[in-house]
Amino acid sequence: NQSVPAEAGGWPTVAPSEIAFGGLDMPRALSVDEIHGIIRAFAAAAGRAVAAGFQAIEIHAAHGYLISQFLDPLSNERDDEYGGDLNGRARFLLEIVDAVRGVVPDTLPVLVRISATDWAAGGWDLDQTILISKMLKEHGVDLVDVSTGGIVAGVSIPVKPNYQVPFAEQVRAKAGVPVTAVGLITKPKQAEKILIHGEADAVEIGRAALRDPNWPLRAAHKLGVPVAEAPYAPQYVRGAY
Repeated sequence: NQSVPAEAGGWPTVAPSEIAFGGLDMPRALSVDEIHGIIRAFAAAAGRAVAAGFQAIEIHAAHGYLISQFLDPLSNERDDEYGGDLNGRARFLLEIVDAVRGVVPDTLPVLVRISATDWAAGGWDLDQTILISKMLKEHGVDLVDVSTGGIVAGVSIPVKPNYQVPFAEQVRAKAGVPVTAVGLITKPKQAEKILIHGEADAVEIGRAALRDPNWPLRAAHKLGVPVAEAPYAPQYVRGAY
């Protein structure tokens, strides 16, 4: 990967601190005024989503995107109110949550996706994830979507089926907030076991659903979900038999 040069349509990047990811160009550190503007932009986007009829809002605070960069001590070296200890590094996310929660109905769920670890020594880890998940619950977040990684380049990640599920289980147990589990969960019975064992409150299917957009229907059929409870459109109900 490499940064897109300006002559090819690229633009200068921004971040909490002047720390480049891998071989990408050095970003510029955001000013506090710019941070406040981004928080307002999140709220405005949430308002548009509500107006468009969406039934939930999920804030992406994982995988090395901007909020994730603020949370992680390896990418946030700020010495102002948006850096330093966990409370400072979490401020950006919590202010976004408050701004979003303030423009959506109380009945509309607000979710946050977070990386439970960056798999790097001295970086973001499960203990900090549990603490921030408790804060998110206090700020009106209804569910934490627990993933990992994507923040620090060149780390070793033990990728295998269910490899992220233990993180979701720990957040659920210790932060007292509903969670989803993600990552190489591809089979209906595999997903069902995670729920039966209480390791997560829901399972999210990503790449498997891209390969098979009807994954939920196939899973419902395989697991014997009653037709009346399965996600069939009326014109497809005959496919359940």
